[in-house]
Amino acid sequence: MNDRIVRLRAEMERAGLDAALLKSVTAIRYFSGFTSVDASVLITKDRSVLLTDFRYTIQAKAQAGDCCEIIEVSGLAHREKLKEIIGFENVKRIGFEEDIVSFEQYQAYAAFGAELVPFAKELSLLRIKKTPEEIESLQKAQTMADEAFAELLKVVKPGMMERRVAAELEYICAKLGSEGPSFETIVGSGPNGAMCHAVPGERQLQEGDLVVLDYGCMYNGYHSDMTRTFAVGKVDPFAEEIYNIVLEAQTRALDALKPGITGKELDAIARDYITEKGYGECFGHSLGHGFGLLIHEEPRASVTGDTVFEEGMTITVEPGIYIEDKFGVRIEDCCVVTKDGKLNFAHATKKLQHI
Repeated sequence: MNDRIVRLRAEMERAGLDAALLKSVTAIRYFSGFTSVDASVLITKDRSVLLTDFRYTIQAKAQAGDCCEIIEVSGLAHREKLKEIIGFENVKRIGFEEDIVSFEQYQAYAAFGAELVPFAKELSLLRIKKTPEEIESLQKAQTMADEAFAELLKVVKPGMMERRVAAELEYICAKLGSEGPSFETIVGSGPNGAMCHAVPGERQLQEGDLVVLDYGCMYNGYHSDMTRTFAVGKVDPFAEEIYNIVLEAQTRALDALKPGITGKELDAIARDYITEKGYGECFGHSLGHGFGLLIHEEPRASVTGDTVFEEGMTITVEPGIYIEDKFGVRIEDCCVVTKDGKLNFAHATKKLQHI
């Protein structure tokens, strides 16, 4: 973790900050290794301090003791201790996570006497390139998701409720070692599949349905993200045609993914093909997003994505076509950009599966 704090201090210096106050679980985990809630991490030019209460001090010492001073403090004394350290270190400008800190917290921190400077984007960008260790965790998370898809196809059957499908899938993922779902599992059968983020409900899988399944596993705090669309029995030729268009769009984008391409350019490769086939208006979301300790991170592959992809950046590639009142199709893999191209973490079959 010490090398991450070194990079953080360099970013603080660039921004003219004397300290950075970390409050989100993600930032605290990334820069200190501590994985529980109810903590603050204050990084100054010379000190790294983690404040938490009695419930977590043993854990904090084990996880973050090599890079942070661990201070046990509870209740209102937590803020008083922060104020004391900020005063002792003569901190004048503090970077804070403006998307995490509540208004009440902001008012309390502002009373410390130092200037509060929004710093959330800079913190997130420090995580944009994944290390080999992070990549290994991401691959393990996706391998579990791959295996879960194969296992689910053995148990899912016509007449099963969407909600039951989601429960079965999450149970399988847990048995395989997932720390939990990466996000709320999406199961959209038949016309429900036309809703990009369908919430699993009571609808039963029926003969002729296409079923959109979007889910992920977690390993060591790192998320995977995969979508597969499968068929219930025999589907009509139109559904198969749409499936093949989406698969070809994804294949073209995956083939183009490499250092130097921008998110906008990658998005256009899939989007232009779908538009060429006459379904551009049915692909209304972006092509993909970064992932790591959060399921949605920078960079973005979208019509406005101007980030130039570099080695170590992650990105999902997930084109889709959604036909209202009929069905949806989405196919998604999660990848990391490599020196010469990309590593696709996902290996689950993309041949249309029929149950």
